[in-house]
Amino acid sequence: RPPYADGVLMKADALSPLQDTLVELHARFAGVSAGDVASYIPELSRALPDSFGICVATVDGHVYSVGDSAVPFTIQSISKPFVYGLALADRGLAQVAERVSVEPSGDAFNAISLDPGSGRPRNPMINAGAIATAGLVAGADSAGKMARTLEFLSGFAGASLGFDDGVYRSERDTGHRNRAIAYLLRNAGILGEDVDDVVDRYFRQCSVLVTCADLAMMAATLANGGQNPRTGEHVIAPDLVAQMLSVMATCGMYDYAGSWLYRVGMPAKSGVAGGIIAVLPGQLGIGVFSPPLDQVGNSVRGVAVCEALSEEFGLHLLRPPISPSAAVMTTYTLSDVSSKRRRTEEQMRCLTERGGEATVFRLLGPLVMSTAEVVLRRALAVSGESRMIVFDCGRVHGFDRGATRLFERFVAQSAGAGVMVAFAALNEAQSTVLCSGPTPGETTRYFPTIDVALEWCEDQLIDAAGLSLRDVVELPIEAHPMVAALSAADGASVAKAAARLTFGRGDRIVTEGEAADGVYLLVSGSVSVGLTLANGEPYRIATMEPGAVFGELALMDAAPRTADVDAETDVVCYFLRVADLAPGAQSALVAQLARQLAARLRRADREIASLAS
Repeated sequence: RPPYADGVLMKADALSPLQDTLVELHARFAGVSAGDVASYIPELSRALPDSFGICVATVDGHVYSVGDSAVPFTIQSISKPFVYGLALADRGLAQVAERVSVEPSGDAFNAISLDPGSGRPRNPMINAGAIATAGLVAGADSAGKMARTLEFLSGFAGASLGFDDGVYRSERDTGHRNRAIAYLLRNAGILGEDVDDVVDRYFRQCSVLVTCADLAMMAATLANGGQNPRTGEHVIAPDLVAQMLSVMATCGMYDYAGSWLYRVGMPAKSGVAGGIIAVLPGQLGIGVFSPPLDQVGNSVRGVAVCEALSEEFGLHLLRPPISPSAAVMTTYTLSDVSSKRRRTEEQMRCLTERGGEATVFRLLGPLVMSTAEVVLRRALAVSGESRMIVFDCGRVHGFDRGATRLFERFVAQSAGAGVMVAFAALNEAQSTVLCSGPTPGETTRYFPTIDVALEWCEDQLIDAAGLSLRDVVELPIEAHPMVAALSAADGASVAKAAARLTFGRGDRIVTEGEAADGVYLLVSGSVSVGLTLANGEPYRIATMEPGAVFGELALMDAAPRTADVDAETDVVCYFLRVADLAPGAQSALVAQLARQLAARLRRADREIASLAS
C-alpha cells in the first residue's frame, strides 16, 4: 500500500529546508549500528536492522519523508495511547480512571505487577494498563470491538490499516507473560470473564501494520487536536487528546521517559518493532522507523533523530512560548505592485510582462518552525518561476530558532538553484541572525524598506530587458517617451518650445505650493518627489529617472504645486511652459498624459487588489 499516492508525500530531492534536514539526519544516523532487533516475539527478529525511515507531517497535512517511509511494520506498543483514547471516548474519564492509573511505573513495560495501593495498573503505556484499556473498548462482541479499534487507528492514519497475521500468531503463541498479566487483572477485578478475548485483541492491536508515514500522520492528528489533517475527519475530541498526550509525555518511552522529556520535550510513544511517534501540539507530528532497540526497548536511531530535530528547531514544549499566527498576509509579484520609482511606459510594460519573476511574501509574525515551514513551502511553490523572492518582514515580531534554521537552509538552497532571496524591513536583532549567511550581493540581499527592495527587483528585470536609462548621459528631447509618442509636427513644436535646464545634486527643482506654470521632461539623472509630513518627517512619493515627466498637472490647470521635487543626482530636464505651447501640441501632450495616467490607475487597481487580498 503506497502511502499518500496523491503526491502529498514529498520526494527526497525536493528543494525544501525541512526535507533537506531530514535527508541530512537520515545520512547522519543511517550508519549507527548500536542496538538489537527485538527477538522475544520470534517474528519480529526477521526485521532488517538497516531499515530506517523518517517522516514529519504538519497540522495542515503536508508530509516530508526520507528513507524507508513506505516499509510496513507492526505498530506494537504505539497502539497503546490510541486505544487508551478509544477507551476514554467509550467509557469516560472517570470509569477508565477506576481501572487504570496514569503514574509512571518505574517497572519494566511487561512487569507482572499492579499498584499495591489501588490494585490498578500504573498507567496505560505498560502492558498491564494497555490490556486493561483494551478490555474497556465498547462493542457487541470481540470481533466488533476489534473492528472498532482498527477503524479508530485507521482514522488517525488517514488510511485503511490491516494486520500482519504472522506477527499476530507469533505473539499469540509466545505471549504467556501477557496472559499472566491478564489473569492478574482478572483476579483484581479489572477485567471480566472474557480474559482470553481481551488478550487476543491486544495481540491483534499490536500486530496492526503501519508505515513511517502513517505514524507521522497519526501524530499530526494528535497535534491537530484530534482532526486528521489530510482527511478532515474528527477522530477524537480535543479534550481527550490532552489526556492521551499527557500519558505519552510521562510514560510513553518506558524507563527513558524522564530523560526523553528532558532532552526532547515532546509527548511520544515507542514500539518494539522499531517505531516512534512524537507530537508537537499545534504544529506537527514525527514518525521514525528503525528496528534496532536500546536496552529499554526504544529505537536507537529513532531516539537520536528526535533529539536532533528538537535541538535543531527548538521543539521542546517547555521552551519560552511564542504564539504562531497566520504567517503570510499577502503574496504578490511585480506584475501587480510597483516601487515608488516612476518608470517609463516601456519599462512598465516590461514589469507587467515579466513581473512574475519576482515574488514578494508579506509576512506577519512571530515566526516559529511550523509557520516558517508554511511560508517557505509557499516560496518553494513559486521558485521555479521566480528568480527573485522577497520576504517583507516589516510586521514580523521575531524569528525563533526553528524558523531561523529553516530560512538559513532556504537561502543556501536557493543560491544553488540560482534564485536570489531578499529580506526587507528586518529589525536590528533579526538582521543579526539572518544576515550571518552568504555575503549580501552574492545570493542574499537585505533592504531597509520593502520599497527599496521592490525598486531593486525592478532594476534587475529592466536591466535584463535592456531598458535601463540610468546610465544615459542625456536623452535627446525628441527621444523622450512623452515627445516620441507625438506626431512629427507636434513633436517638433514641443522641442522648439522646450527650455533646457540643469540642476546639481540636492537642488530643489519644484517647491510645494508654488504656481504651476509648466511641465518638466527628465532626460538625465534622477529626481525625488516628496512631502513634508505634519510631524516634520520627509515622505517620498516617487523617484524618477530619464524618460519621466513631473509637474504634469500644470497641463490641466494652474493650481499650486502639490509636492517638492529635488535632484538626487546632477539633473538635466526640459521645461515646457504651458503658455508657450501651441494649442495642438498642448492637446497632444494632454492626450498622451491621459493615456499614462490611465495606465497608472489600472496598475494602482491591481496593486490595491493584490495588497488587500
